[in-house]
Amino acid sequence: MEPLYQLIKGCIERDNKSQQVFYEHYYGFALKTVFRYIYKYDKATDVVNDSFVKIFNSLEKFQLAKEKSDTEKILMGWMKRILINTAIDELRKQQVAPEIGELPEYIWEEMDRSQNADQKLLYKELICEVKRLPPSYRNVFNMFVIDGFSHNEIAKTLGISEGTSKSALAKAKAQLKKFLENRISHKSYAIQK
Repeated sequence: MEPLYQLIKGCIERDNKSQQVFYEHYYGFALKTVFRYIYKYDKATDVVNDSFVKIFNSLEKFQLAKEKSDTEKILMGWMKRILINTAIDELRKQQVAPEIGELPEYIWEEMDRSQNADQKLLYKELICEVKRLPPSYRNVFNMFVIDGFSHNEIAKTLGISEGTSKSALAKAKAQLKKFLENRISHKSYAIQK
């Protein structure tokens, strides 16, 4: 990949090659982020593409970090906000619970090449369990635990009270805890055999 500053500059100048390199480099990150909210693969890719249009249109507003080493981390945080807001806007348009779908197997490879096989399997299983949560619990869990939103930010974004956000998070954690306890007890049973 070109140095990040040059790549961002090229995207701001609407250079197609720079935008393509940027898109391909961050596509897995974007899909992984959106898929936590929208579980139908075709719809998630549409939201990712809509998000990249928004990212390219607003990239000139992005504030570069003083330390070059921090720029990518800050850029990914900035992009994550756009991705999540675009996904939530899509869910609001639908006014129904998102359809649950599966990601093709090759997408898991695209999403995070840095994880080992056990980490990928656990991540995949956890995402599948998060998908089973009721939509209100799932969205709050994703926003708070995975994406780092505060309860105040969640309340404003989803149009709920902070108390509702806290309650949904507690219930989501309780359901996921049951899953992990069951997983551990089944694994222990299999090892004993």
